[in-house]
Amino acid sequence: MFKILKRMNRKSVGLILICIVFIVFQVWLDLRLPDYMSNITKLVQTEGSQMSEILEQGGYMILCALGSLASAIIVGYFASYIAASFSKQLRRDVFYKVENFGMEELKKFSTSSLLTRTTNDITQIQMLIVMGLQLTIKAPITAVWAVSKIAGKNMEWTVLTGGAVLVLILFISILIAITLPKTRKVQELTDNLNRVTRENLKGIRVVRAFNAEEYQEAKFNEANEALTKTNLFVQRMMGLMTPLMQFVMSGISLGIYIIGAYLINAAGLTDRLNLFSDMVVFSSYSMQVIMAFMMLIVIFIILPRAQVSANRILEVLNTEEKIKDGTINKTDGKVKGKVEFRDVSFQYPDADEPILEHISFTAEKGETVAFIGSTGSGKSTLINLVPRFYDVTEGEVLVDDINVKDYTLEALHNKLGYIPQKAVLFRGTIESNVTYGKTDHEKPNQEKVKEAIRVAQASEFVEKKPEKYQAPIAQGGSNVSGGQKQRLAIARAIARDPEIYIFDDSFSALDYKTDFVLRKELKEYTKEATTLIVAQRIGTVKNADKIIVLDEGKMVGCGTHEELLKTCKVYQEIALSQLSKEELENG
Repeated sequence: MFKILKRMNRKSVGLILICIVFIVFQVWLDLRLPDYMSNITKLVQTEGSQMSEILEQGGYMILCALGSLASAIIVGYFASYIAASFSKQLRRDVFYKVENFGMEELKKFSTSSLLTRTTNDITQIQMLIVMGLQLTIKAPITAVWAVSKIAGKNMEWTVLTGGAVLVLILFISILIAITLPKTRKVQELTDNLNRVTRENLKGIRVVRAFNAEEYQEAKFNEANEALTKTNLFVQRMMGLMTPLMQFVMSGISLGIYIIGAYLINAAGLTDRLNLFSDMVVFSSYSMQVIMAFMMLIVIFIILPRAQVSANRILEVLNTEEKIKDGTINKTDGKVKGKVEFRDVSFQYPDADEPILEHISFTAEKGETVAFIGSTGSGKSTLINLVPRFYDVTEGEVLVDDINVKDYTLEALHNKLGYIPQKAVLFRGTIESNVTYGKTDHEKPNQEKVKEAIRVAQASEFVEKKPEKYQAPIAQGGSNVSGGQKQRLAIARAIARDPEIYIFDDSFSALDYKTDFVLRKELKEYTKEATTLIVAQRIGTVKNADKIIVLDEGKMVGCGTHEELLKTCKVYQEIALSQLSKEELENG
């Protein structure tokens, strides 16, 4: 917990110090009340006392109470501000950290877990700070100060209060030891419930199509039941504290008065007034001690879960990114659009064997290089090494004759126009999606957006929309079809004017006619840029300047469509599985 609180800025630390000052002042005022009460008790029982003297002491009590209230309000305000600002900082830090994660780090944490850590876990820290500043600091100060006030006044009462405190400490320790493991489990089960819910919502069409609602409900109920049972166990155990505290408070009050009755009865006439006054004061101070422990119990209820949450947040923040920035942020421009693989091998961190082995090829400026192969042959993995979503295990990937590891990630990505296998759109408008992202040149203007959409063969459906380029796009592009989504993703890459286009099976949702027209337009529009295409269709790759055939992670062919039909058996098999011999012979 201390490690995560160390991340607070100086302003928050300064406000905490101010809070401590006000808390000390509040405790001093609270502990003055029994003194004034003792004075009133003595005045009431002393002959010749004036009402004005009693009212004066009562006035001081009212002033102390009002001062304590004002201090509590100030501390509460500052505590809320500190907790809210620190939570904001933590959410930002976690978000920025995750944004810089490579694919390897992202696989370590599930999406549902990252969402829980960014929301629920940080809320637990926020609650602890709000309550902790008001109670954790106040409780020990109150307890120590109250004990110092009553120490030495009466041995019997002191022993009674000390015994009650020991009982509370022992009981709290046992409860914390029992509930802490379960508290850790609660956060894991919250992750699981989020995962099940998210999975169901994302796959709702498949669920309904296969009449699997009951199966999904059973999965949800199982996850929900596990979380509920664990939460109930923790809350029931913590719930035992309240009746115990009430029992101890009532018992100590009763004990003080029983002991006081015997002491007063045995004392002389002159000592009875002082003993009675001391009993009232001792009773008030012992209540303050018990109340201090009650405040600590509230923290002990929150602390275990907050501790687990802090560890989970630190797990994200302390994860070291494997993909590090290089130092080159600008090239001299002599070589442009060149991509070279030099004896590249790659193995996923958790894999038993390499997914790619000894891949070497060069794509010169203006060339179109296509990659084809069976499912699982490593096509997408290979192309993802260019933008450094992963780093090679062996060999080198060079862009413009510079190792991609030497570039800053921003400089490298500014050279690329990337269209992923699964098109991704963001909530906004068509225009905001096409102009999405930061480039090393000016933001695309309206004309550039129109041109990019035209080349991507998206003008037809965009122009039909009432708002045209300002038409809204829902989160994830759920209000457009798969083909429309892919074309807008292609338009986004075109609008960047990159040196290198990377198409990761980006034409799969398009019909053959649209695919053909789009590739023809792209060929003309991107003739000065290098194009890397991963595809499953022979029709998509056959006009490429160079086709690289992959089989089980190995490069088994490289050449033009015509050359590979003669020399590469794997390519021949793929071609014949899609086209007839007559179609292949006629081109």
